[in-house]
Amino acid sequence: MRLLTIPFLLVCWCLHAYIKEDFVPIEPLVSAKWLKKNLANVVVVDGTYYMPALNKDAQLEYETGHIPGAVRWDIDQIADTDSPLSHMMPAADLVAREAGARGISSDTAVVIYDQMGIFSAARVWLTFKSAGHKQVAVLDGGLPAWQGELEQGPAADVAAVEYGPVTATKTTVDRETVLLALEDYSAVVVDARSADRFAGIAPEPRAGLRGGHMPTSVNLPHTELIDESGKLKSRAVLSGVFHDHGVDLEMPVITSCGSGVTASIITFALALVGKPSLVYDGSWSEWGNPELDMPIISPDSAQ
Repeated sequence: MRLLTIPFLLVCWCLHAYIKEDFVPIEPLVSAKWLKKNLANVVVVDGTYYMPALNKDAQLEYETGHIPGAVRWDIDQIADTDSPLSHMMPAADLVAREAGARGISSDTAVVIYDQMGIFSAARVWLTFKSAGHKQVAVLDGGLPAWQGELEQGPAADVAAVEYGPVTATKTTVDRETVLLALEDYSAVVVDARSADRFAGIAPEPRAGLRGGHMPTSVNLPHTELIDESGKLKSRAVLSGVFHDHGVDLEMPVITSCGSGVTASIITFALALVGKPSLVYDGSWSEWGNPELDMPIISPDSAQ
């Protein structure tokens, strides 16, 4: 019996190694429990971004405590730096290069989280999608849901890899596309900002922008998609939220917000219920620029 045990264990070990090598996270949203079980099979990415008004340093917070083995992804640094706007979507080749530098290939299973819960992780998810990355998920509830061991200090050195095939995928649209969609109602434009910002009765966090919203757009604050525990609501509940806020899922959908971050949460939640959508990358940071004189509905606009 002892002689039979050794080959049997070797077979089990080889089978286990094979399963890890071929591992694919099936769901785009994973739980902390799932991640703890599969931590060795994925690359974890800390994609935290803080609004400037919070006066917090995402890198410093990462070094204070992050999920073991997590690498950092800064949406302000890995971005289209030719744009005057912050954290605009980078080219797919840049995404692939930065991913490879973090030990991520096109076949790597990636789980993204942020330190706030559900905020900027969806933007990083969208960024990976723009390079055609298939095996990418968001950690539901982010770091607050982890409730496990944390590492401290800067990211450990990782061996860079060749990313492999890049499939540039359209994930965003520009201002002209949004304007056309509003004019001929060829798409529903969903604004993820707060109701007061949408109405133009609360100031924009970025100085110098006009207040209000795009004509015919609908308002769905991204916070409406998140439950009391800081996790995304169930798919069934999400479908109801979209319906209740006037999001016609039979039409093409464009999402917008302040700078493309929380719009990505809407796009991610839409993907969970099987509805593709595109993010207006410039969002209100661009549309609300008074120099562009874009059509806006606000308390001061002529009706």
